[in-house]
Amino acid sequence: MPDQNRYNQRGVSAQKEDVHKAIAKLDKGLFPNAFCKIYPDYWGNDDAFCNIMHADGAGTKSILAYLYWKETGDLSVWKGIAIDSIVMNIDDMLCVGATGPFTYSSTIGRNKHLIPGTVISALINGTQEYFDKLGEFGIDVHLMGGETADVGDVVRTVIVDGTMACRMKRGSLVTTGKMQPGDVVVSLASYGQATYEDEYNSGMGSNGLTSARHEMLKKEYAKKYPESLDPNLPEDVVYNGSYSLTDPTETPLNIGKLLLSPTRTYAPVVLKILSRHFDNIHGIIHCSGGGQSKCLHYFPQPLRVVKNNLLPIPPLFKMIQASAGTDWKEMYQVFNMGQRLEIFTDKDTAEEIVVIAKEFNIDARLSGFVEKAEKKEVIIDTSYGSFSYF
Repeated sequence: MPDQNRYNQRGVSAQKEDVHKAIAKLDKGLFPNAFCKIYPDYWGNDDAFCNIMHADGAGTKSILAYLYWKETGDLSVWKGIAIDSIVMNIDDMLCVGATGPFTYSSTIGRNKHLIPGTVISALINGTQEYFDKLGEFGIDVHLMGGETADVGDVVRTVIVDGTMACRMKRGSLVTTGKMQPGDVVVSLASYGQATYEDEYNSGMGSNGLTSARHEMLKKEYAKKYPESLDPNLPEDVVYNGSYSLTDPTETPLNIGKLLLSPTRTYAPVVLKILSRHFDNIHGIIHCSGGGQSKCLHYFPQPLRVVKNNLLPIPPLFKMIQASAGTDWKEMYQVFNMGQRLEIFTDKDTAEEIVVIAKEFNIDARLSGFVEKAEKKEVIIDTSYGSFSYF
């Protein structure tokens, strides 16, 4: 079995321990257990309102877009990277009940020798096109501009990030403070094809791409595109897979497009859920970095969440696991494994949420429950074993 620490050897961490340690002494905002930091209404100075600002991005997924574009000439993958940067912001903010209007500013750092203006145009225009699409479903986002910098001495290819802000009523907040024993968990699928998506979505999201890229793709990409990796990485953790980007899969997508599936937003779904069931929503968790153990960081008290009925694992994550031989416990901690949003509520509301999700052609199910505990713990009970995180 391969070394299970390869994720760390590649210079990344699913739990971001150093980051959490660095910010440990900072002000946690008005509601410390909320999924996003919530600020007083600095601009309006109204105690009935609050401000939220959030920054995130597509991460190393842009390297996959670079490889695919260089190999195929397909510029459309860059719009997907723009979407990833947006959704990693907006879906985090959904978890505190923010549904807009939002403002958004993009931050793109590129190596101009490798990333031409056509790519920048695809990113920026793709951003506005996606906002127009969200507007059709009642999600109002305004592009406020941003920064595009030529920083070739710092960035090997391109990094695509963004910052999103929203002013909202405090009475509309979802803070996780109501999470309690007796709650159930509803998981919403990250894969399939939602009514507002143009094609099948693998469920990849924008987490775990460093691991997925190196474990799936052939060594030849390291030689052909040395700019796609850190030259200081040990050779045995670089592009260890058996796939080419254009290899077909059992899905409608090839390997490259499977890994590059734009991160699904749940904004239209959450907007509808909150409009009907706000009072019964006790917590919303975006299972991004940290995967199925993500909720552990937001418990308002010692609780145990047992997930014993998760959705089926879509093909992509099985392929990643088979390629890497990664321990299943680590898989559930690094990747969303097919469910990227979970909602904590009562059983009756949970069943209503499943119905709403299906209106958007998104699979959902009651996947677990919350119980009293002496310490904070998440238990993932699967056919591959039972795994505990604390």
